Formats: sequence, structure tokens, C-alpha cells
Amino acid sequence: MRYYSTRNRGESYCFYEALLRGLAPDGGLFVPEEIPRFRPAVVSSLGDMGFQEIAYETLHPFVKGDIPDAALQDMVCGAFTFDAPLVPAGERLVLELFHGPTAAFKDFGARFMSRAFAYFRQGESRPLKILVATSGDTGGAVASGFYGVDGVSVTVLYPKGRVSPLQERQIAGLGGNIEAVAVEGSFDDCQRLVKTALSDSELNKLLALSSANSINIARLIPQAVYYVAAAGKLTAADPPAVFSVPSGNLGNLTAGMYAMKMGAPIGLFVAAENSNRAFDDYLATRNFVPRPTVTTISNAMDVGAPSNFERLSSHWSLDELRRLVKGASVNDSDTKSAMETVFKDCGYVLDPHSAVGWQALTVLCESGTLSGGTFVVLATAHPAKFSDIVEPVAGPVTPPPCLQEAMGRTVSSVTIPPDFQALNALLRKV
Repeated sequence: MRYYSTRNRGESYCFYEALLRGLAPDGGLFVPEEIPRFRPAVVSSLGDMGFQEIAYETLHPFVKGDIPDAALQDMVCGAFTFDAPLVPAGERLVLELFHGPTAAFKDFGARFMSRAFAYFRQGESRPLKILVATSGDTGGAVASGFYGVDGVSVTVLYPKGRVSPLQERQIAGLGGNIEAVAVEGSFDDCQRLVKTALSDSELNKLLALSSANSINIARLIPQAVYYVAAAGKLTAADPPAVFSVPSGNLGNLTAGMYAMKMGAPIGLFVAAENSNRAFDDYLATRNFVPRPTVTTISNAMDVGAPSNFERLSSHWSLDELRRLVKGASVNDSDTKSAMETVFKDCGYVLDPHSAVGWQALTVLCESGTLSGGTFVVLATAHPAKFSDIVEPVAGPVTPPPCLQEAMGRTVSSVTIPPDFQALNALLRKV
């Protein structure tokens, strides 16, 4: 499989080159030359396959020629040691993606990616520096996935004061080869700084740089696995299931679109956004207009200029996107109302991001945009990660052991302004 930039199809790269670079030389995002299709035998067997088997079949065509089959099998078995169960909540299903080591869906991509880097970096003498911008959960997942990996250090940039206390402990509480940087700005500022660093030729001569955000294709592709696995369990659904995706930087939605294109039995997607609604407005108005970030209670989705829009528009035309994806945005008041209603009616506790996904479905059903069918809401994080928002609605939520351990960490971070010169100076000190 070869990869090219969203801005230049004239030059291609292998999987390892795309993984290592993170961002294409021209500032575009890497995309596969084609989205592969599952063999018919795989599609017909999805309902009987285990998660790791599905992961292997999903990832194999993307890394063929770069990662031997046996090595890929080892990566899959080491990365995906937890499941993504479908749990009933009233008449809907919730796809729980928070059973990994940091209780967020980002664990799927981060754990596979760290193993891919470790595989390719064998024998390298030059240390690798991973840069990550996070609005909340990505930073913790990447920090956990890369913690202690030889020859790799990670610098995580997060918006100061705009992540939860628990998220900050997951990002800035490990130490070792993980460095945390609190940026006096928004997630979009953090993302801009990472992209600028990756594109800076002088800095790249000094340091071997890459990224572990969903701008890195190797972080995004593994997220397609849980869509394929969930759709495989729902092969009898007629019409095929609709997946509601809490959406910020649009990486999760893009991964789902990859899964659908590969042949997973998925009917439609809902792009569920909070008040940062650039993509939903694009679907409605045909104009994509990035805007300043708005702070909400679903903070991991607070993205005013989603990077993966560039990937989506590279693969699919506007008319195709409007046919396959329905958009809806949800404000904080309605997010809280959805949490209250679901807990009261179903006894199920949603975190605020998953509640946006739930409420977006409700909005589209009430408007007549969607009618009956099998509706799946992606639960992207454990509700205990947002106890200050969840507990007034549902009472105390018992955190899983991984979060209990993180709560005891001490935050250690460096604060910088949203200025590339400040980041450049910090990176050059290392």
C-alpha cells in the first residue's frame, strides 16, 4: 500500500514513511492510495470472528509490504487486549470504547501505533520525538501507549485549564519519556504548533520528529477496527446500523468511513458535534468555515478547525458525504438533558461526549431526517473521567482501576504561550 498527501498525489510513500513523517512535506495529511475492500469471505464471517482476528484483517492491507504478517499478528495481540462491547440502553445500543488502559477510545490507535514505531525503530541510534496536540483524551492515551518505549520520547501539548483534572493527571503525571506542555490557548493553537514543528525544516534536521495525533494515518486506521467488529455483530440489522459519532477533529468519523468503504455493513453515520460545528455547518451550507474554538463541557470535541476534514474531502465529494453522513450539533444544556434522560429512562450513565452523540440522534429522529433502525452511539470515554459533570446527574460513578491509579499522580508540566518560538526553544533544549 502506498500513501500520498491530500495536497499532492504526484508523490507516494510507504506506510513506514507516512508513520514516521506524521505530516506530509507539503503540510497535507497522508491518505492511502485506495481504501481496500474486505474479501467476501471476511465480510460473511465478521459475526463469528474475534476482535483481534478482525483487527488483523482490517489492518493487513494497509501495512502489506511494510510489516510482515507474523509481526502484525504480534502487534495486534499486544495492542488490542480489551474489547469494545455493544451494550443495550433502551432501544439503542452503546458501543463502549473505554475499556482500555486510559478509559478512552484513543487507546485503540495509540497502542497499535506505539508498537508500530517500536517495530520500525529497531536498531535506530537517533532518538525519536513524538509531538501530540490534545483536547483531552488523546494525550493520555498516547502517553500511556508510549510510556517506557525505548528510543522514543513524547511531548504532549494541551490547552491550559481546558482539560479535566483527571485528564491532566493522565497527560502530565507519568514523567519519564513523557513531557507535558500546557499551552495558554485552545486545542487549535496546540494543533497549529505541532503542525508548524513538523513542517519546520531546521527543527527536523536537529530532531527526528513525528506525531501521534489522528493527523498521523497510523493512529487513525486502527480506529476502523471497532467499527468493523461492531458492524459484524449487527449483520442481521435491516437496514444496516446507523453509528452516531461524537466528533471533534473528525478522526473517529474518518475511521468509520474507512470501515464502511472496506465493506463493513454500516448504513449511515451521524457527525455529532457540540457548539464547535464547522463540519455540520458544511454539510448544511456546502461551505467549510473554520472558526475560533468554543469551550464546552464535552471538551475533547472542542475543535474549531478539524484537521481530518482534509482527509474526508480527499476521499469523498460533498454530495457523497451528505448522503453518507448526517450532521447535528448539541449545546451544553441539551447535552446535560440527554445525560439526565438516559440515566432516568435506561439506567445508563453517559459521559458528556457520548451524550452529544445520543442527543444528535434524537434531534435527527425528531426532525424526520432519520427514521427507524438500529442506532449505535459511540461511548468514547468512561463517565468517571468527567465526574464533576456526571455526578450531579447520576450520582457517584465508580472509576475503573486505571483511573483510580491516575488520580494519585502529581501533575508536572511546562507552560508556554501559543507561540511557535516558545515551542521551538523548548524542543531544542531536549
